[in-house]
Amino acid sequence: MENNENKCESCGSAMCCAGDCGKCNCPHHKAIPVFIILIAVAFLLGQWEILDASQVGIIWPILLGAIGITKLMKGRCGCC
Repeated sequence: MENNENKCESCGSAMCCAGDCGKCNCPHHKAIPVFIILIAVAFLLGQWEILDASQVGIIWPILLGAIGITKLMKGRCGCC
């Protein structure tokens, strides 16, 4: 007997979709957009002079490196 808990009702596949076949709920697919938003916020805070240029210059490479590390560590899920 097969476990149907993790299967999509629409397509029957064992993917991590939200039921609409195409929207993946894997956390590693959300990591890059989150890091891009954080980089944008860092630059925006620099423009508003909440952070000075040297702080922004330190923050964005760290965030960019975190993107790479996240991609390397997560690998591929079954839906990719």
